[in-house]
Amino acid sequence: MPEPDWSVIAVELKKPGVTLTILWEEYRGVHPDGYGFSRFCDLFRGFERRLTPTMRQVHVAGDKVFVDYSGKKLPIVDRKTGEIREAEIFVGVLGASSYAFAEATWSQTLPDWIGSHVRMFAFFGGVPRLIVPDNLKSGVNKASFYDPEINRSFGIMAAHYGVGVLPARPKRPKLQAFFSYLMIYSNDLGTFGNNRCLPDRNSSAAKPT
Repeated sequence: MPEPDWSVIAVELKKPGVTLTILWEEYRGVHPDGYGFSRFCDLFRGFERRLTPTMRQVHVAGDKVFVDYSGKKLPIVDRKTGEIREAEIFVGVLGASSYAFAEATWSQTLPDWIGSHVRMFAFFGGVPRLIVPDNLKSGVNKASFYDPEINRSFGIMAAHYGVGVLPARPKRPKLQAFFSYLMIYSNDLGTFGNNRCLPDRNSSAAKPT
């Protein structure tokens, strides 16, 4: 069985818009009799574990939601004028189940950031014990390993819902495993048609896969 160059796969996967599905399809294009998708993914995960051994994180149901913007924007077409605007993708993933919420907003500013959390809680039908953001400035004024400073308005919102905020530790990527999942999940949103308005996209993006 032809073996992919897993180091190349790992590098390519870090590029915006690249997923394991795309890389597997390219691999099968060169090797039609190669590994199936599930086996391809299993072997790559095994390569990752050998490359960077880390302690397995156990997530308790309802304990944490990991939130961030994907970094990949979606083009939104105004049906009346034909004008194209780019929207941000907010993604939240529950740690234990990987149950995900995603929506498009026009910006990463504080009103959109807080509004996305409110809609995410409504979608989940409840709130977790902790929100784990990736040190976005709308939510975290000052990133710190020991004493991060939370944005006041974001903190008020969290207090209103009775949830804590625990920013991911800076410069510690192994503590941010779910943020890579957020990127992979949000990349799949790029398959939506470009002729939708923002509310249409959100109605689709909010549905878990």
